[in-house]
Amino acid sequence: MDIERINLYERLRDFKVPTTVLDNIFVEEKDYQVLLEAFNTFTNEGYKEDYAAEEISKIIFKELDIEPDYSIDEEK
Repeated sequence: MDIERINLYERLRDFKVPTTVLDNIFVEEKDYQVLLEAFNTFTNEGYKEDYAAEEISKIIFKELDIEPDYSIDEEK
């Protein structure tokens, strides 16, 4: 089990990246490696993991021209 992969997946889900988007990224090793490299760049520069995930999620939303689904929070 790849704990690093699961951790990154869950952190991005915390910032409302849809599972279908993440599944498409994580299934392609090349795409996953790009994502992991970006995440590690943030953390190696001293940023917290949550900050890195939040910034990456913003980039994903912008690049795919989608909006986060905040209705998940409203259901709780």
